[in-house]
Amino acid sequence: MSFARPIGIALMLAAFATVAAPLTARAEMPTFQIVAENGRFTPETVTVPANTRFRVELTNRNAGPEEFETSSPLKELVVAPGSTRSTVFPPLQPGTYPFFGEFHRETAKGQIVAK
Repeated sequence: MSFARPIGIALMLAAFATVAAPLTARAEMPTFQIVAENGRFTPETVTVPANTRFRVELTNRNAGPEEFETSSPLKELVVAPGSTRSTVFPPLQPGTYPFFGEFHRETAKGQIVAK
């Protein structure tokens, strides 16, 4: 009996697991969409599960760039017009975490509420 075939199958399974694991983790992480348009964020309040990592995807429909920013936890995400980018947040304790748009500071405001 040859050992080459079982080893080959084991290597293929290990390679598949290495490639598939990040995709599975990405699919399972809660993701919240925010749109930047006309110098504002929609929605202005995003409710997320407390103590759980999550992803925010920001789509920029402004004519110019937008920067999504939070001070706690510190996050900065610059998004070109017509583009979507995402950032992953660490688990947050229950509470309210403000965010704002650096390029539209007077109007682009919101909050993440962890419950």
